[in-house]
Amino acid sequence: MEYVRVCDAFGTGYFYIPGTETCLKISGYVRTQLEYKENGFSDDSTDLNAFTRGQLVFEAKNDTEYGALSSAIVINAEQDDGVYLDAAWISIAGFDVGNYYTWWDADLNGEADVLSSNDTSLNGIRYTYDGGTFQVGVAVEELEGATALFGTGDNGNDDIGAGGLIGFSLGGVKATVIGSYDFNAEEAAFRAIVTADIGPGTLGIAGIYATDANYYWDVSEWSAYAEYKIQATDKLFITPSAQYFGDVDFVNVDAWRVGLTAGYQITEGLRSLATVSYTDADEAGNGLTGASDSQWRGFVRLQRDF
Repeated sequence: MEYVRVCDAFGTGYFYIPGTETCLKISGYVRTQLEYKENGFSDDSTDLNAFTRGQLVFEAKNDTEYGALSSAIVINAEQDDGVYLDAAWISIAGFDVGNYYTWWDADLNGEADVLSSNDTSLNGIRYTYDGGTFQVGVAVEELEGATALFGTGDNGNDDIGAGGLIGFSLGGVKATVIGSYDFNAEEAAFRAIVTADIGPGTLGIAGIYATDANYYWDVSEWSAYAEYKIQATDKLFITPSAQYFGDVDFVNVDAWRVGLTAGYQITEGLRSLATVSYTDADEAGNGLTGASDSQWRGFVRLQRDF
Protein backbone atom coordinates (compact mmCIF):
# COMPACT_ATOMS: atom_id res chain seq x y z
CA MET A 1 0.00 0.00 0.00
CA GLU A 2 1.33 3.42 -0.97
CA TYR A 3 0.62 6.18 1.50
CA VAL A 4 0.06 9.83 0.64
CA ARG A 5 3.19 11.86 1.35
CA VAL A 6 3.28 15.46 2.44
CA CYS A 7 4.92 17.85 -0.06
CA ASP A 8 6.59 20.89 1.49
CA ALA A 9 8.40 22.13 -1.63
CA PHE A 10 5.68 24.70 -2.48
CA GLY A 11 4.35 25.68 0.94
CA THR A 12 1.77 24.20 3.27
CA GLY A 13 -1.23 22.11 2.25
CA TYR A 14 0.38 20.16 -0.60
CA PHE A 15 0.69 16.38 -0.89
CA TYR A 16 2.24 14.15 -3.54
CA ILE A 17 -0.14 12.52 -5.99
CA PRO A 18 0.63 8.81 -5.43
CA GLY A 19 3.14 7.45 -7.93
CA THR A 20 4.24 10.89 -9.13
CA GLU A 21 6.43 13.83 -8.15
CA THR A 22 3.53 16.24 -8.64
CA CYS A 23 2.25 18.09 -5.59
CA LEU A 24 -1.48 18.77 -5.23
CA LYS A 25 -3.32 21.21 -2.98
CA ILE A 26 -7.08 21.39 -2.49
CA SER A 27 -8.55 24.51 -0.91
CA GLY A 28 -11.66 26.65 -1.11
CA TYR A 29 -14.44 28.24 0.85
CA VAL A 30 -18.14 28.22 1.64
CA ARG A 31 -19.59 31.74 1.61
CA THR A 32 -23.07 32.87 2.57
CA GLN A 33 -24.20 36.47 2.70
CA LEU A 34 -27.23 38.71 2.90
CA GLU A 35 -27.12 41.60 0.41
CA TYR A 36 -29.03 44.87 0.33
CA LYS A 37 -29.32 47.30 -2.58
CA GLU A 38 -31.53 50.38 -2.62
CA ASN A 39 -32.93 51.90 -5.82
CA GLY A 40 -32.14 49.67 -8.74
CA PHE A 41 -33.01 50.55 -12.33
CA SER A 42 -36.73 50.94 -11.73
CA ASP A 43 -38.70 52.81 -9.10
CA ASP A 44 -39.20 51.14 -5.71
CA SER A 45 -36.90 48.25 -6.60
CA THR A 46 -35.20 47.93 -3.22
CA ASP A 47 -33.52 44.54 -3.21
CA LEU A 48 -32.75 42.20 -0.31
CA ASN A 49 -31.07 39.01 -1.46
CA ALA A 50 -29.51 35.94 0.16
CA PHE A 51 -26.50 34.49 -1.65
CA THR A 52 -24.45 31.32 -1.12
CA ARG A 53 -21.38 30.07 -2.98
CA GLY A 54 -19.04 27.13 -2.60
CA GLN A 55 -15.60 27.30 -4.22
CA LEU A 56 -13.04 24.57 -4.81
CA VAL A 57 -9.46 25.32 -5.89
CA PHE A 58 -7.15 22.58 -7.19
CA GLU A 59 -3.46 23.51 -7.55
CA ALA A 60 -0.85 21.14 -8.99
CA LYS A 61 2.90 21.87 -9.04
CA ASN A 62 6.15 20.10 -9.85
CA ASP A 63 9.73 21.10 -10.60
CA THR A 64 11.05 21.05 -14.18
CA GLU A 65 14.17 22.19 -16.02
CA TYR A 66 12.25 25.42 -16.77
CA GLY A 67 11.33 26.04 -13.14
CA ALA A 68 8.10 25.19 -11.38
CA LEU A 69 5.24 23.96 -13.57
CA SER A 70 1.92 24.82 -11.98
CA SER A 71 -1.74 24.69 -12.89
CA ALA A 72 -4.92 25.75 -11.14
CA ILE A 73 -8.61 24.96 -11.51
CA VAL A 74 -11.20 27.12 -9.72
CA ILE A 75 -14.78 25.82 -9.60
CA ASN A 76 -17.71 27.78 -8.19
CA ALA A 77 -21.13 26.42 -7.25
CA GLU A 78 -24.00 28.84 -6.57
CA GLN A 79 -27.69 28.31 -5.88
CA ASP A 80 -28.74 30.53 -8.79
CA ASP A 81 -25.97 30.00 -11.37
CA GLY A 82 -25.25 26.31 -10.77
CA VAL A 83 -21.72 24.90 -11.10
CA TYR A 84 -19.28 26.67 -13.40
CA LEU A 85 -15.58 27.01 -14.13
CA ASP A 86 -14.36 30.32 -12.73
CA ALA A 87 -10.76 29.97 -13.96
CA ALA A 88 -8.24 27.37 -15.13
CA TRP A 89 -4.70 28.06 -16.28
CA ILE A 90 -1.14 26.76 -16.64
CA SER A 91 1.95 28.62 -15.42
CA ILE A 92 5.61 28.01 -16.28
CA ALA A 93 8.71 30.18 -16.65
CA GLY A 94 6.76 33.40 -16.08
CA PHE A 95 4.00 32.55 -18.58
CA ASP A 96 0.31 32.11 -17.73
CA VAL A 97 -1.88 30.44 -20.37
CA GLY A 98 -5.58 29.65 -20.13
CA ASN A 99 -8.51 31.26 -18.40
CA TYR A 100 -6.74 33.26 -15.68
CA TYR A 101 -7.55 36.20 -13.42
CA THR A 102 -6.42 39.33 -15.21
CA TRP A 103 -4.46 42.15 -13.59
CA TRP A 104 -7.75 44.05 -13.30
CA ASP A 105 -8.98 41.43 -10.83
CA ALA A 106 -6.62 42.70 -8.12
CA ASP A 107 -8.14 45.35 -5.89
CA LEU A 108 -7.90 46.77 -2.38
CA ASN A 109 -9.25 45.78 1.03
CA GLY A 110 -12.45 47.84 1.15
CA GLU A 111 -15.54 46.21 -0.36
CA ALA A 112 -17.05 49.54 -1.44
CA ASP A 113 -14.58 50.14 -4.27
CA VAL A 114 -15.25 49.92 -8.01
CA LEU A 115 -11.92 49.28 -9.73
CA SER A 116 -12.79 47.15 -12.78
CA SER A 117 -15.55 46.31 -15.25
CA ASN A 118 -16.94 43.07 -16.68
CA ASP A 119 -15.42 39.62 -16.17
CA THR A 120 -11.89 39.64 -14.77
CA SER A 121 -11.17 36.00 -15.67
CA LEU A 122 -10.38 35.76 -19.38
CA ASN A 123 -8.75 33.39 -21.84
CA GLY A 124 -5.33 34.66 -22.77
CA ILE A 125 -1.58 34.43 -22.52
CA ARG A 126 0.68 36.71 -20.50
CA TYR A 127 4.26 36.93 -19.39
CA THR A 128 5.38 38.47 -16.11
CA TYR A 129 8.99 39.08 -15.13
CA ASP A 130 9.31 39.10 -11.36
CA GLY A 131 12.55 40.57 -10.09
CA GLY A 132 11.45 40.50 -6.47
CA THR A 133 11.04 44.22 -5.90
CA PHE A 134 10.20 44.92 -9.55
CA GLN A 135 7.66 43.33 -11.90
CA VAL A 136 6.84 43.94 -15.55
CA GLY A 137 4.41 42.05 -17.76
CA VAL A 138 2.52 41.91 -21.06
CA ALA A 139 -0.73 40.14 -21.90
CA VAL A 140 -3.04 39.34 -24.83
CA GLU A 141 -6.59 38.32 -23.94
CA GLU A 142 -9.87 37.35 -25.60
CA LEU A 143 -12.67 39.73 -24.57
CA GLU A 144 -16.03 38.02 -24.43
CA GLY A 145 -19.54 38.83 -23.23
CA ALA A 146 -19.47 42.14 -21.38
CA THR A 147 -21.48 41.26 -18.26
CA ALA A 148 -21.19 44.35 -16.08
CA LEU A 149 -24.09 46.58 -15.17
CA PHE A 150 -22.53 49.30 -17.29
CA GLY A 151 -22.76 48.47 -21.00
CA THR A 152 -20.51 49.66 -23.80
CA GLY A 153 -23.14 50.49 -26.38
CA ASP A 154 -22.67 48.81 -29.74
CA ASN A 155 -19.25 47.46 -28.80
CA GLY A 156 -19.94 43.79 -28.12
CA ASN A 157 -16.39 43.16 -26.97
CA ASP A 158 -16.11 39.71 -28.56
CA ASP A 159 -12.59 40.53 -29.61
CA ILE A 160 -9.01 40.97 -28.42
CA GLY A 161 -7.44 43.03 -25.66
CA ALA A 162 -3.80 43.69 -24.85
CA GLY A 163 -2.20 45.10 -21.76
CA GLY A 164 0.91 45.73 -19.75
CA LEU A 165 1.93 45.93 -16.10
CA ILE A 166 4.67 47.65 -14.14
CA GLY A 167 4.98 47.15 -10.40
CA PHE A 168 7.44 47.63 -7.58
CA SER A 169 7.67 47.15 -3.83
CA LEU A 170 10.00 48.89 -1.40
CA GLY A 171 9.66 48.30 2.30
CA GLY A 172 6.02 48.79 3.20
CA VAL A 173 5.16 50.53 -0.09
CA LYS A 174 3.79 48.71 -3.13
CA ALA A 175 2.70 50.20 -6.45
CA THR A 176 1.19 48.68 -9.59
CA VAL A 177 0.29 50.39 -12.86
CA ILE A 178 -1.65 48.58 -15.58
CA GLY A 179 -2.84 49.65 -19.00
CA SER A 180 -5.15 47.74 -21.35
CA TYR A 181 -6.43 48.32 -24.88
CA ASP A 182 -9.74 47.01 -26.22
CA PHE A 183 -9.28 46.54 -29.97
CA ASN A 184 -13.02 46.26 -30.66
CA ALA A 185 -13.92 49.48 -28.85
CA GLU A 186 -10.60 51.05 -29.95
CA GLU A 187 -10.26 52.53 -26.47
CA ALA A 188 -7.82 52.14 -23.58
CA ALA A 189 -7.98 52.11 -19.79
CA PHE A 190 -5.28 52.70 -17.19
CA ARG A 191 -5.18 52.03 -13.46
CA ALA A 192 -2.67 52.67 -10.68
CA ILE A 193 -2.84 51.21 -7.17
CA VAL A 194 -0.50 52.18 -4.34
CA THR A 195 -0.47 50.78 -0.79
CA ALA A 196 1.69 51.89 2.13
CA ASP A 197 1.97 50.67 5.71
CA ILE A 198 1.33 53.74 7.86
CA GLY A 199 0.76 53.69 11.60
CA PRO A 200 -1.64 50.96 12.78
CA GLY A 201 -2.86 50.16 9.29
CA THR A 202 -2.43 50.32 5.53
CA LEU A 203 -3.27 53.25 3.26
CA GLY A 204 -4.51 52.34 -0.20
CA ILE A 205 -5.12 54.68 -3.12
CA ALA A 206 -6.16 54.04 -6.71
CA GLY A 207 -6.72 56.07 -9.85
CA ILE A 208 -8.39 55.07 -13.12
CA TYR A 209 -8.67 56.79 -16.50
CA ALA A 210 -10.26 55.60 -19.75
CA THR A 211 -10.23 57.22 -23.17
CA ASP A 212 -13.85 56.03 -23.53
CA ALA A 213 -16.01 53.06 -22.54
CA ASN A 214 -14.26 49.73 -23.10
CA TYR A 215 -14.24 46.20 -21.72
CA TYR A 216 -11.70 46.87 -19.00
CA TRP A 217 -13.34 50.05 -17.64
CA ASP A 218 -16.73 51.44 -18.62
CA VAL A 219 -17.95 53.06 -15.40
CA SER A 220 -16.72 56.64 -15.84
CA GLU A 221 -14.09 58.65 -17.64
CA TRP A 222 -11.96 58.74 -14.51
CA SER A 223 -12.12 57.78 -10.85
CA ALA A 224 -10.06 58.28 -7.68
CA TYR A 225 -10.27 56.03 -4.62
CA ALA A 226 -8.74 56.04 -1.14
CA GLU A 227 -9.03 53.80 1.91
CA TYR A 228 -7.30 53.16 5.20
CA LYS A 229 -7.34 49.64 6.66
CA ILE A 230 -7.09 49.87 10.44
CA GLN A 231 -5.91 46.66 12.10
CA ALA A 232 -7.78 47.29 15.35
CA THR A 233 -6.88 43.92 16.90
CA ASP A 234 -5.35 40.65 15.72
CA LYS A 235 -8.82 39.56 14.65
CA LEU A 236 -10.61 42.80 13.74
CA PHE A 237 -9.98 45.27 10.92
CA ILE A 238 -11.99 48.34 9.92
CA THR A 239 -11.65 50.07 6.54
CA PRO A 240 -13.27 53.44 5.78
CA SER A 241 -13.12 54.44 2.10
CA ALA A 242 -14.15 57.11 -0.39
CA GLN A 243 -14.32 57.20 -4.19
CA TYR A 244 -15.09 59.90 -6.76
CA PHE A 245 -16.30 59.23 -10.31
CA GLY A 246 -15.88 61.84 -13.03
CA ASP A 247 -18.27 61.68 -16.02
CA VAL A 248 -20.23 58.57 -15.04
CA ASP A 249 -21.27 56.55 -18.11
CA PHE A 250 -19.01 58.98 -20.04
CA VAL A 251 -21.57 61.77 -19.87
CA ASN A 252 -21.53 64.97 -17.83
CA VAL A 253 -22.57 63.33 -14.52
CA ASP A 254 -20.27 63.04 -11.50
CA ALA A 255 -20.76 60.86 -8.42
CA TRP A 256 -19.09 60.10 -5.12
CA ARG A 257 -19.21 57.15 -2.74
CA VAL A 258 -18.25 56.61 0.89
CA GLY A 259 -18.08 53.20 2.50
CA LEU A 260 -17.12 51.27 5.61
CA THR A 261 -15.96 47.65 5.75
CA ALA A 262 -15.29 45.59 8.88
CA GLY A 263 -13.93 42.06 9.09
CA TYR A 264 -13.58 39.74 12.07
CA GLN A 265 -11.71 36.42 12.31
CA ILE A 266 -14.09 34.40 14.49
CA THR A 267 -11.82 31.38 14.73
CA GLU A 268 -9.35 29.53 12.53
CA GLY A 269 -11.03 29.00 9.17
CA LEU A 270 -14.13 31.06 9.96
CA ARG A 271 -14.48 34.79 9.38
CA SER A 272 -17.17 37.41 8.98
CA LEU A 273 -17.32 40.54 6.85
CA ALA A 274 -19.77 43.43 6.70
CA THR A 275 -19.81 46.48 4.46
CA VAL A 276 -22.07 49.45 3.81
CA SER A 277 -21.74 52.24 1.25
CA TYR A 278 -23.60 55.34 0.13
CA THR A 279 -23.36 56.74 -3.41
CA ASP A 280 -24.55 60.17 -4.51
CA ALA A 281 -24.76 61.29 -8.16
CA ASP A 282 -25.53 64.59 -9.86
CA GLU A 283 -28.69 63.13 -11.36
CA ALA A 284 -30.72 59.92 -11.52
CA GLY A 285 -30.65 57.27 -14.24
CA ASN A 286 -26.97 56.41 -14.26
CA GLY A 287 -24.98 53.20 -13.98
CA LEU A 288 -23.97 53.77 -10.36
CA THR A 289 -27.21 54.74 -8.60
CA GLY A 290 -29.85 53.48 -11.02
CA ALA A 291 -33.26 55.14 -11.11
CA SER A 292 -32.41 57.44 -8.19
CA ASP A 293 -29.64 59.97 -7.71
CA SER A 294 -28.41 58.17 -4.58
CA GLN A 295 -28.09 54.62 -3.32
CA TRP A 296 -27.40 52.67 -0.14
CA ARG A 297 -26.01 49.16 -0.46
CA GLY A 298 -24.12 46.59 1.58
CA PHE A 299 -23.89 43.01 2.78
CA VAL A 300 -23.16 40.80 5.77
CA ARG A 301 -21.02 37.71 5.03
CA LEU A 302 -19.98 34.56 6.85
CA GLN A 303 -17.20 32.52 5.23
CA ARG A 304 -15.53 29.23 6.09
CA ASP A 305 -12.11 28.88 4.43
CA PHE A 306 -10.20 25.62 4.10
